[in-house]
Amino acid sequence: MKATYATDFNLWIDQTAQLLREQRWQELDLEHLIEEIEDLGKSERRGIASQLTRLLLHLLKWQYQPQRRSDSLLDSIVDARTQIELALEDSPSLKDCPAQVLEASYQRARRQAAKQTGMHLSTFPEECPYSLELVLDENWLPL
Repeated sequence: MKATYATDFNLWIDQTAQLLREQRWQELDLEHLIEEIEDLGKSERRGIASQLTRLLLHLLKWQYQPQRRSDSLLDSIVDARTQIELALEDSPSLKDCPAQVLEASYQRARRQAAKQTGMHLSTFPEECPYSLELVLDENWLPL
């Protein structure tokens, strides 16, 4: 099984799932199975952080480029909020994740906003100007 993990990951997944279904515990590649399960949790957290970065980026663009507000930008804001909400519904144990990654996500969003708008980085506040509650509030947009 370990060789399969290195040479054909998808086959390894299929074989591991079959071994689990058949309760053939001794044949499992536990080292890699544990690693993959841990990575799933990391992936969920990364997904929330990524969506939060996207959301903050678009909130900054909404606020700092009012002349460029569009339905497309609004759709992206709504979608990012929805994706975060869905991730938290699927994994309630991650409810604290957005608060934990807010500042780092804001810093990424701030850098991206500067690049995408052509505005100087100092245009955007050094610390996130929005509370998490507002960021996730489906009825709120910055002025």
